[in-house]
Amino acid sequence: MPKVLVTGSAGFIGGYVVEELLGRGYDVVGLDNFSKYGKVHKSYDDHPNYLLVEGDARDTDLMVKLLDGADHLIAGAALIGGISYFHTYPYDLLATNERIIASSCDAAIEAHRNGSLQKVTYLSSSMVFESTTTWPSVEGDERKVPPPLSSYGFQKLAVEYFARAAWDQYKLPFTILRPFNCVGVGESRALGDVDVLSGNVKLAMSHVVPDLVQKVLKGQDPLHVLGSGEQVRHYTYGADLARGIVTAMEHPAATNDDFNLSTAESTTVSHLAEVIWRKIKGADEPLRIVSDDPFEYDVQKRVPDVAKAREKLGFEATTSLDEMLDEVIPWITQAVADGRI
Repeated sequence: MPKVLVTGSAGFIGGYVVEELLGRGYDVVGLDNFSKYGKVHKSYDDHPNYLLVEGDARDTDLMVKLLDGADHLIAGAALIGGISYFHTYPYDLLATNERIIASSCDAAIEAHRNGSLQKVTYLSSSMVFESTTTWPSVEGDERKVPPPLSSYGFQKLAVEYFARAAWDQYKLPFTILRPFNCVGVGESRALGDVDVLSGNVKLAMSHVVPDLVQKVLKGQDPLHVLGSGEQVRHYTYGADLARGIVTAMEHPAATNDDFNLSTAESTTVSHLAEVIWRKIKGADEPLRIVSDDPFEYDVQKRVPDVAKAREKLGFEATTSLDEMLDEVIPWITQAVADGRI
């Protein structure tokens, strides 16, 4: 089977992607420096078709070596975190991620010129649409609306420019993918997280689903949410995203094109909080919500158009919010009991 190099393979989305690739029979090489969570162990670590390399995607020579004989590169390595993470480390996110993407492209250009590398699949972000004032966000809008204000969103937009520039100059084929609000299991508190209180509970990761779950589990009442609670998000299951990423990697129609990967379902933070509360507390326990001051870059609406991925790739994210939470809540319950969150 073809060989795929996945950078950031020990990360949140990366773990789902490796699992999807192995399930489809690929030989997979994962690269990660464990800078976010420290050493983590995955269920597939001992899979015969998987090789995990501890290293840094900024090491271009290492990247060139790992791409020898590879058919595909999924460029997922990046400093990434919840909303408090990219307010705390705006320069580090920008500088580190620029170095990662430049190194990845340098190595991929050489591997494509001299070897078997067919294409690079780049993981961008819904945050490229951060400054839009019209919804839903359609592929191409990222070049029409004002650029993102956060350094994280701006850098993810730069990833897309790297992809297109490497094609324009070196004819390195690409696919650009924008995941929206990944929800799943396996994420822990980052090593570099700072303590941020939300009411009487420290935020675990500043990602809304795990943070709301752990606050309810820890007995917070009233429940604190950042901002008004009317922010609109599209919570998308990690395994669905991985399926979309690998489908786009494989699909001929994805070459030199870009796609939003997301559920079609819009959910407000307040509604999310109510669903989580009912699943943990039951139908009869009254829910009271208090609004905390939001972070500066708390985008009020992120709503994707998902028609292009459906029509060109046959991809739809089908896992419902209820199904996601039924998996995530028990996992976070155990993580809280273990002291990991």
